[in-house]
Amino acid sequence: MAEKSSRPKLLQAMMDAFSLPDLRRRILITIGILVAFRFIAHVPMPGVDAQALNDLMGSNAVLGMLDIFSGGALRNFSLVALGVYPYITASIVMTLMTPVVPVLQRLSQEGEAGRNKINMFTHWITVPLAAMGGWGQLVLLQREGVVAASEPLVTAAIIVSLTAGTLFLVWLGEQITQYGIGNGVSIIIFAGIVAGLPQLIGQGFLAQDQFLGLAVYALIALATTILIVIFTEAHRRVPVQYAKTVIKSGRMYRQSGASHIPLRVNTAGMIPLIFASALIIFPGTVASYFANPAGTDPNFANTIVNWFSPSAELPIGLFYWGMFFLLTMAFAFFYTMIVFQQQDLPGTLQKQGGFIPGIRPGKMTSNYLNGVIRNITWAGALFLATVAVMPFLAREITSVQTLQLSSFGMLIVVGVVLDTMKQLEAQLVMRRYEGFIK
Repeated sequence: MAEKSSRPKLLQAMMDAFSLPDLRRRILITIGILVAFRFIAHVPMPGVDAQALNDLMGSNAVLGMLDIFSGGALRNFSLVALGVYPYITASIVMTLMTPVVPVLQRLSQEGEAGRNKINMFTHWITVPLAAMGGWGQLVLLQREGVVAASEPLVTAAIIVSLTAGTLFLVWLGEQITQYGIGNGVSIIIFAGIVAGLPQLIGQGFLAQDQFLGLAVYALIALATTILIVIFTEAHRRVPVQYAKTVIKSGRMYRQSGASHIPLRVNTAGMIPLIFASALIIFPGTVASYFANPAGTDPNFANTIVNWFSPSAELPIGLFYWGMFFLLTMAFAFFYTMIVFQQQDLPGTLQKQGGFIPGIRPGKMTSNYLNGVIRNITWAGALFLATVAVMPFLAREITSVQTLQLSSFGMLIVVGVVLDTMKQLEAQLVMRRYEGFIK
């Protein structure tokens, strides 16, 4: 017993997890699925110029963002190059449509059966989105000379293969969610980001002549990680009291119990960053099709590409990152209010006999909760906007150009780690083992 207590808490918790047969099976299933995913991520499509693709990935912000959601598979233009991005897009579309479309609104209120139907619709929408995404990627890569032009039948085969790859990744993610540990789709993305760490470390060694800049860069990355952890876990507790009826000796008594509603400071997660990034990159992407090639006189399209480029030098770069900051804040409020309205907390409280002390049920409760969520969303929106522009700040402060601090990557990695640790903690505590989260 003394030997057990002398071990680090995290190490002891992991040993306890592997000592439980069902929990060990869940962990091994998750690891096995991730290994299979990484194998598939290295199966390339035919006719790809690897060097040209690598150069393009470093200069195209849209492909860089999509590469994150593909788990690094787009960098090889592999069978799963689309990753789970079409599924994420379909999920966002369904979330936005649910409060607007009456049929979806009714389904969302039907419990587990309704959620399963909405999930089925999400899968259906994923198919055409994946096909369009595959076609768009193929056309872009062919235009840039990365993929050789092919016959219509070969093109159709590639699009079908990319669509099937996306659906296969979604299926793998669902298997992790059901039989493994953590949120499967998030863990798929997490695995791809972590797989790119060796390359990131190698880039750091290439810049070892900038030792002071690298040290400051590492401190910024550490501070950003701590900030993400704090705001991911931060929430406002709204006190709630529940009145219930208890029958004793043939008499009815009214008893009250106190609880709270945890309102998250960052309710929107990383969705605002996705919206803002897609919107700010879109003008430059469209203009790139009409821009004059390098070495010729620039036209208006070249100017648009320059203004909407994340790698633009100061002072032009301030426009892109300033717009990114403001759009992230705006979408944080927009998406948070949509999600909050769908939850219908005032209606749920009224059905369960709960009330907020000092606040009348119904309209007064709704106004109070809306005011609270608006106030705390200011902190969440500022946090997301700061994380969004952190790559720009790190680049300008340290002058390190060989490393790229990814806002999306850091949010995903920290979120997945925290969520997985909580699930492992719950499994251990349920079996009366000591967890590793204080």
